[in-house]
Amino acid sequence: MQPALGLLSLPRSWRLGVGPTIAAIVLLLIVVACATAQLYIPHDPLTINALNRLKGPSEAHLLGTDAYGRDIFSRVMVGGQISLVIGITAAFVSVVLGLLIGLVSGFFRVADAIIMRIMDSLMAIPSILLAIALVALNGPSLWSVICAITIPEVPRVVRLVRSVVLSAREEPYVEAAIALGSSTPKILWQHLMPNTLAPLTVQGTYICASAILVEAILSFLGAGVSTEIPTWGNIMAEGRIYFQLKPMLIFWPGLMLSLCILSINLLGDTARDLLDPRLKKREA
Repeated sequence: MQPALGLLSLPRSWRLGVGPTIAAIVLLLIVVACATAQLYIPHDPLTINALNRLKGPSEAHLLGTDAYGRDIFSRVMVGGQISLVIGITAAFVSVVLGLLIGLVSGFFRVADAIIMRIMDSLMAIPSILLAIALVALNGPSLWSVICAITIPEVPRVVRLVRSVVLSAREEPYVEAAIALGSSTPKILWQHLMPNTLAPLTVQGTYICASAILVEAILSFLGAGVSTEIPTWGNIMAEGRIYFQLKPMLIFWPGLMLSLCILSINLLGDTARDLLDPRLKKREA
């Protein structure tokens, strides 16, 4: 859960004021524009028109057309829906599974040894290679990609939650709850789980940004979502053949991808600054 390189060297007023505000506005515009794309896009993003292939920007096609005559603007906007769904879903599922497993691992010492060895085994495999293998086994589909991205992220969340639980379980209020005979589920959810919410919020933003990027990498390598479904990664993968002739085929989806990931990471770093008391003490 490391902050972006060099971000902590920026003035605190920027990291907690101007920077996050700009990032929030940019991210909100991207999310709203992609979510409501069907209301304003001028063309069907899947309609092929050989007569309009590789055309430049015009009144009919704001960003031009691709090698199949499909409107680039429509495809970028609709593709953002799928990329954002993958990122948000992967982050949510990773955090939920990691929270459940991490609570059990941190509280029950017998289960901890078994669970952490499994998590260590998963973390030993490069995440991209594991994702490619899972997609290759299950076939290119939306849910295959989400599962392939989620599985490598779960061990990281588990280790984070486990470290918080190991520290919190030694606190007097937890020991008092155990001494009073509180049930294990009550101790986990009422006394230990709230301590994990702040770090999980920050971790979730990083997972979301990472998931969007990994999906683009998988699609660029031909191991992502089916090419029939437009995503930012698929659009760039299809445009790379014509990069020297029409670099804009990659530029526009790449720009949206970069702005989205940068905004999410900046907001995640800001949340870390606000929620990490140790960082506040160092900067006081």
